[in-house]
Amino acid sequence: MPEETPLVINGITIAPGSKVTIDLPLGRLYTHTPMTIPVHVISGKKPGPRLFVSAAIHGDEINGVEIIRRFLKLPALKRIKGTIIAVPIVNVHGLINHSRYLPDRRDLNRSFPGSEKGSLAARLAHLFMREIVANSTHGIDLHTGAIHRSNLPQIRANLDNSETETLARAFDVPVIISSNLRDGSLREAAAEYGIPMLLYEAGEALRFDEVSIRAGVKGITNVMRTLEMLPPGRSKSKKHKEPVVARSSSWARAPDSGILRAMVPLGARVKKNTLLGVVADPFGETEANVYSGFNGIVIGRTNLPLVNEGDALYHIARFEDIHEIEAKVDEFQEEHSHEAIQSPNPDSPII
Repeated sequence: MPEETPLVINGITIAPGSKVTIDLPLGRLYTHTPMTIPVHVISGKKPGPRLFVSAAIHGDEINGVEIIRRFLKLPALKRIKGTIIAVPIVNVHGLINHSRYLPDRRDLNRSFPGSEKGSLAARLAHLFMREIVANSTHGIDLHTGAIHRSNLPQIRANLDNSETETLARAFDVPVIISSNLRDGSLREAAAEYGIPMLLYEAGEALRFDEVSIRAGVKGITNVMRTLEMLPPGRSKSKKHKEPVVARSSSWARAPDSGILRAMVPLGARVKKNTLLGVVADPFGETEANVYSGFNGIVIGRTNLPLVNEGDALYHIARFEDIHEIEAKVDEFQEEHSHEAIQSPNPDSPII
């Protein structure tokens, strides 16, 4: 997209050097109350990429809402080249109802690119594609684990695209999952527009996680520096560890129904046949062990001890050099946990 093309969202032209908040109309509730999607646009005085940052496509994944709020307060944004299109709440209906889904029970991230006269999910997806994605050159979508599940901070991206891989590495999280595009996802629809896009996964639905939030804010600014939307950051004194790429991952599932005693934390290194936990009945008369199927790192896990047979308990990513990824995870946790305690930022850490 030529940068000199005027940026127009919902019929409003955004001039260079301006900030504007736009409400995208999303129809009405059955109470006749109008619904809108809030969009905040920051346009630099100098031309450059147009980066959209979105959150709460799943309405219960609220970490990204806080990430965008903090990101928009950064003083550095006064000097940007290009444009930021920030959409902190895409699935407004889901957020209001504390639900992953829309009222029609559809998953918005399986409804792209949508259609103008389809279901509620299809119409919302179509609106987002027309007004946000079509006006962008790059994108970052912020997610968390599902309800009662936590994800280690990670980037999922199509690494077969060289520009996407460069941005994924720049985000600076311990793990990059080389993830194929899924039917109906925003990433797949953006790829059809030729837009490199990252998906950031971190934390748990309906919960704020301070480390994940801080890493998300920092990751977005890292990507902007790589795109030359912001000036280069100060050089670090300690050696930067490159993120490690996993080409495969799988879930260890509950062999039986019962109460889980989890024995391995998120981010832990595991070997093949490591005991991850034990599922037992309330009396302890029957017990079933849960083992790792291969060497790797725990990138996701359930936080709910009550499990049914077949439930996903531990998400494990496979790595060739397990010591390398372990060092990266340790460094990441130390860096962001230290910031969360020591930072003088008036946005005090969420505990």
